[in-house]
Amino acid sequence: MSFPRPVAYIPGQTPRHPEGLFEALRATVRAGMSEGALADCDALRAGLYYLDEGLFWEAHEVLEPVWMACPPNSAARQVAQALIQIANARLKLRMGRRQAAARIAALADRHVTEVRHAGGEAPLGQSLESLERRLEGLRQDLR
Repeated sequence: MSFPRPVAYIPGQTPRHPEGLFEALRATVRAGMSEGALADCDALRAGLYYLDEGLFWEAHEVLEPVWMACPPNSAARQVAQALIQIANARLKLRMGRRQAAARIAALADRHVTEVRHAGGEAPLGQSLESLERRLEGLRQDLR
């Protein structure tokens, strides 16, 4: 599936996307999907792409159903939450809300710490190293 490649939405600064723009991506996630299926779904792929491309609001929008489909208290859920919080913190930073970004970055750090303590395989196909790199990049931008 190809996915929309919009201009970044920044609340209060840029126009919001048309309603339903991300529905096809969000629909690639269904309740009860295995972690392997979630790791391979277009919503996760698009969320990572958006995060890497600086489309932080968009990343959060398409990663949210992945997070919701992960089993409670699982490492996969922690990974999804960390990615969402990193996107959210980066959005707040772009909006000039440094304190909010720092607070949200601390939440992301807690999720990454939980993944580190869980050990084992890379949840949702995301290595601990890749999560830590994303978090460290955010920390550097907050300095």
